[in-house]
Amino acid sequence: MSENTPAEVPASALGPMRTLAVRITDGLRAQLDVLAQLNDRTVTEEIRLALESWVESSKTDPKVLERAETVRAEIEREARTKQSAIEAIFGTVASSRPARGKQAQA
Repeated sequence: MSENTPAEVPASALGPMRTLAVRITDGLRAQLDVLAQLNDRTVTEEIRLALESWVESSKTDPKVLERAETVRAEIEREARTKQSAIEAIFGTVASSRPARGKQAQA
């Protein structure tokens, strides 16, 4: 694995479970109920598996990857602009000043 390739992280390792309310039609709910029963799983498990599959397939979707690069570039531009603004206001003095509440010793 190269340094630029992130390690695969199982969904369960991403943190505690959180509840998500989703509105669906009665027809879709009925289909989920049947599929869950046929697969001997809960509807919640069926939905979680479907979402995990969708997230994984989105990671290789060219349109999503292109948009991710665009968003990443926008974030980096905004960060550079804010850094420049801080430097324009405070210069390099801001990083060398003692933290608030601490007084320089004479």
